[in-house]
Amino acid sequence: MYLEHVNLTVSDLDRSKSFYCDVFDFRVRWEGKATANGQPVRAAHVGDARCYVALFEALIPGQSPLDYGVTGLNHFAFVVDNLDDARERLQSLGITPETDADYEPGRRFYFVDPDGVEIELVEYDPT
Repeated sequence: MYLEHVNLTVSDLDRSKSFYCDVFDFRVRWEGKATANGQPVRAAHVGDARCYVALFEALIPGQSPLDYGVTGLNHFAFVVDNLDDARERLQSLGITPETDADYEPGRRFYFVDPDGVEIELVEYDPT
């Protein structure tokens, strides 16, 4: 079993497509129209052959609240082979990791997308 996709509502579809494709070296797998509250919205799936992030453009733009004290999405994570290489890639894109955490069974850091959604990158010890 594996997680196939995460579905996010974003304030600017083009900006989010660029962000996720740049950060994760994803490609646009699909782009078209979807429905939100009975109204058509622009949408896209960005990812690779195994998983993707589904992006739906918000009817009412805003920021996603990052609050672990309320019900909702806290963050989602991707496993990387080399956390240091991932950090360098983010920094080359002007993205600064906000929180580092090293605890079993791996080490990780967190950053946010353009709408304030927290993302974790984690590297597990191969031994």
